Amino acid sequence: MTLVQDKTKSVRLEAHDAPYHIGAVTLRVRDLPKLTAYYRDAIGLKLLREAPGVSELGAGGTVLVRLVEGAARPTSAAGLFHLAILLPSRHDLANWLRHAAETGIRLEGASDHLVSEALYLSDPEGNGIEIYRDRTRPEWPRRPDGGIAMATERLDLDRLLSEADGGTYVGMPEGTGMGHVHLRVGDTAAAEAFYRDLLGFDLMVRYPGASFLASGGYHHHIAGNIWGSRGAGPRGAGEAGLDSFEIVAQDAADFAAMRERILAAGGEETDGAPSIADPWRNRLVLVR
Repeated sequence: MTLVQDKTKSVRLEAHDAPYHIGAVTLRVRDLPKLTAYYRDAIGLKLLREAPGVSELGAGGTVLVRLVEGAARPTSAAGLFHLAILLPSRHDLANWLRHAAETGIRLEGASDHLVSEALYLSDPEGNGIEIYRDRTRPEWPRRPDGGIAMATERLDLDRLLSEADGGTYVGMPEGTGMGHVHLRVGDTAAAEAFYRDLLGFDLMVRYPGASFLASGGYHHHIAGNIWGSRGAGPRGAGEAGLDSFEIVAQDAADFAAMRERILAAGGEETDGAPSIADPWRNRLVLVR
């Protein structure tokens, strides 16, 4: 039987061509064995490390999703809208779609965003997941003012599926990374004030009810919307869903600059890892 092989190991992800990008996303879960199996078998990540109460899954040896057992209460209106796993190529996205079709994984949406092509689903505990591929930066359309143009258009799944390999799916390829996190927030102006004005991310695009921010000219590393969370207050301790996400600094100078911003904004530092929570208690951790 033919195995689906990775053909794109040398491709650099557009999301990671920036001073800062998103690293591992940590989720607080109720049923650790069930969620571990889902991210391994359905999503296609490899189980990299396992310890009592914790599973770490990723691709190419890099942790992308960390599952922590012990959700004490349901998630509130604010929190994670979706984590977004970025594949190296359209070919890889086609292979994942074939895997989903053959194994009965239920999709909740599929969109062409002009800068990217994306598939949407949720894990068994309701955490949103986007699996996507980027077009190259020269292909991104521009608005008359020079800004990036994004939209939500129909993705032709039949055409995408026609580009897939045959054979057994062997998981997400080396070179897969975390592309962005999309959050549910109570107010987009407050999200912009925190992520842009305090932490220094650039505002890239505004949709009705949503703001998209990034580092290094990417279309978005962090997004916040109020589509189901307008006016939401801070999350409670021990909620299911998002626990934290990593901001990965490209080099020592970038790390130092973001560390200074985090501490100046009231963050804290534990064992050399600066961290801060946004107004809804979504916590980010700065790493190298």
